[in-house]
Amino acid sequence: MAQFDIGKIDDVIHGRVRLGIMAYLVDAEAAEFNELKALLQVTQGNLSVHLRKLEDAGYIEIEKSFMGRKPLTRARITPAGRKAFASYLEALGKLIG
Repeated sequence: MAQFDIGKIDDVIHGRVRLGIMAYLVDAEAAEFNELKALLQVTQGNLSVHLRKLEDAGYIEIEKSFMGRKPLTRARITPAGRKAFASYLEALGKLIG
């Protein structure tokens, strides 16, 4: 356990909903807002807050467009987000040994 450094746990990713977003996007590359909302079983407002926090950290990009007259919001993981997620998993791996 001497190799473990609690400071390497990324607080931006560590929250349950943000961890779920990142885990999903690392495989899917991108996801629509409603897809994430249903998958994570969160409210629209709650998801928006967590997406904004990840976006502010540079871990995801938010793309807004329209499909017909309906707004469409998609989240996409960035290269920085992919790297941060890998580092997060490595830190957790050291914790659990």
